[in-house]
Amino acid sequence: MTKRLLLDFDNLQFSVSATTRSPRKDEVHGKHYYFISKADFRKKIEQGEFLEWEEFYNGTMYGTLRKTIENDIEKGYFTLLDVDVLGALNVKSSFGENVKTIFIAPPSLEVLKQRLISRGSETDESLKLRLERAGKEMTYKNKFDNVVVNDDLNEAYSELKSIITTFIDK
Repeated sequence: MTKRLLLDFDNLQFSVSATTRSPRKDEVHGKHYYFISKADFRKKIEQGEFLEWEEFYNGTMYGTLRKTIENDIEKGYFTLLDVDVLGALNVKSSFGENVKTIFIAPPSLEVLKQRLISRGSETDESLKLRLERAGKEMTYKNKFDNVVVNDDLNEAYSELKSIITTFIDK
């Protein structure tokens, strides 16, 4: 959906996150992620350079650099972030009404499980961890401005596009 949104909105910019993990094949520093060491990441945390950040169960860290968002805003862009629930709520608390939070929800955890299994990219352990995380994140959905249930991709995209259009046009 992200790629479609970026094609449909000229004034929408996708935020490039920072991470401590190694680049995957074909990933480019500064385009897909900012790949930085854990030491540099922790230093940026201490210096307040992250708008939001998180350390995952495997020790990998991800975060949104405040300066990146500020630069996009200065250029007149609306910035699209793909962050976890706590990150989204932190961004909302920093920018208030200048942020629209949208929770993209699966129709159910069972449907999510089947989707992940059909991708063939998860081990039993990673599947278990992802489903546990998804279950916890679902408890936060009512704290978001909008909830879009991704049951039918075209319907979900249409609803998402409408929400964003209304927000940008306000």
